[in-house]
Amino acid sequence: MHDSNSQKMKCGLEKAPHRSLLYALGLTREEMDRPLVGVVNAANEVVPGHIHLDTLASAVKAGVRLAGGTPLEFPAIAVCDGIAMNHEGMRFSLPSREFIADSIEIMARAHAFDALVFIPNCDKCVPGMLMAMMRLNLPSVLISGGPMLPGNAGPHQKADLISVFEAVGRMRAGTISEEELEEMTEHACPGCGSCAGMFTANSMNCLAETLGVALPGNGTIPAVDAARVRLAKTAGMRVMELLAKNIRPLDIVTRDAVANAVAVDMALGCSTNTVLHMPAIAGEAGLPLGMEIFDEISRKAPNLCKLSPAGKYYMVDLNNAGGIPAVMQELARLELISKHCMTVTGKTVGENLQLLHARIRDPEVIHPIEQAYSKEGGIAILHGSLAPDGAVVKQSAVASEMMCREVRARVFESEEDAMHAILDGKIKPGDGVVIRYEGPRGGPGMREMLSPTAAITGMGLGKDVALLTDGRFSGGTNGAAIGHISPEAADDGVIALVQEGDRIAIDIPNRKLDLLVSSEELAKRRAAHVHKETSSSYSVLRRYAKLVSSAANGGRYKEI
Repeated sequence: MHDSNSQKMKCGLEKAPHRSLLYALGLTREEMDRPLVGVVNAANEVVPGHIHLDTLASAVKAGVRLAGGTPLEFPAIAVCDGIAMNHEGMRFSLPSREFIADSIEIMARAHAFDALVFIPNCDKCVPGMLMAMMRLNLPSVLISGGPMLPGNAGPHQKADLISVFEAVGRMRAGTISEEELEEMTEHACPGCGSCAGMFTANSMNCLAETLGVALPGNGTIPAVDAARVRLAKTAGMRVMELLAKNIRPLDIVTRDAVANAVAVDMALGCSTNTVLHMPAIAGEAGLPLGMEIFDEISRKAPNLCKLSPAGKYYMVDLNNAGGIPAVMQELARLELISKHCMTVTGKTVGENLQLLHARIRDPEVIHPIEQAYSKEGGIAILHGSLAPDGAVVKQSAVASEMMCREVRARVFESEEDAMHAILDGKIKPGDGVVIRYEGPRGGPGMREMLSPTAAITGMGLGKDVALLTDGRFSGGTNGAAIGHISPEAADDGVIALVQEGDRIAIDIPNRKLDLLVSSEELAKRRAAHVHKETSSSYSVLRRYAKLVSSAANGGRYKEI
């Protein structure tokens, strides 16, 4: 039999009962003699980004068989953040990341696989699978489901999910009718795939490609393109090559590879959720990663792309413009890409870029560094009296009027209360909507708040109103949305002490976020402050709240 990890499960006299159960699967002795490759398939009939993953799983299994392995498929859960948004379902999205990682680890260790192919697509499923990949450190490849094509909002007018979220605010502001809203609702999301812009799912799929744990094209080839199926077959073949060469995830995900990913993150203007997920993934790889690396690299890495929601282009446009290899090649001109890093192709980053003839094919979509949108990257990390441990903002999507601004605090204890105030016209220019007790522990679950930010933009307040929270935002969020404020309110952070009418100074260029209240006044408030215990009627969220750590280190579970 093949000298492999699965031998301890299938070889020897005492493993005859185990072989009996493998025969019960319909496996032949020849299939048992080959390496056993787990195919982790997150397909379901709930998430549009995952509805087609069975097709890719079949392609992966064909590739594994072509290369002499035996594929064995098992499932993983996935949450659609768009469907879970703006109700209690969103409390379960971030916790799902940890459960995905745990459940995959359970299946892989219990069944002694030799290698793994991971098939995710949407928001928490991608980082959850990458966390499991790092923990297990078996030869592995990730192949995502690919991005959705943009929809049609009228003649020569494209749309996506964010268009619908923002249209809710436009309808409430009276600029479109309910009939126009419903028409957009029907046509904005035309089919399978992760939402069409540079939101969290596509951000993470692009960064998986940059890290080297996914094949070139993983982040950008559309879900409906036959090239996506070919990529899945190649992934199945490649994992067998990695097994033969004993190349493992921890050989690929090094400090330099992580720095590559953060540089591409900045160039693309990715979701702020990458600041939550990359530290969690790196932490599983034994590479402590704080918020500081994002700000350090953001100071050096220019913003080269403005995809939806920051601009008019979509993932399909990025793919046609040269994709992630083109972005990496351009950043390499500034020596921001380490080309020696190993990848799942079995070749280095530099060798891949050379073989792909990586270059910008459309300078309107991927700007050359000489015409960068800004000299700094898409994300900024802010510190100050309101956020001693840091806060995150997607600066590439912030209007110039809000880059340096003093706002008046309008304080809300939940997303729902803030949303009612926004849609009822109670938020005015110059306001700073403060939403607290929405952090990882305080939520519990650190809900994404796309609805209030989209409503603010849709109502024409994007250049005049800030939103500040210890919760988080969707990659589709546009405007002065500052999240991950740490420590969170549930940990008695300063955000818990903010009062209605307080002045808050936002200075994104200088990375400052300050509550303009004297230290004496803050001391009085803290002395009078009553700690608010986290509570939930759901046992899964109560357990999560006890285990989760600060957003400042990725919201991973505390060490036990």
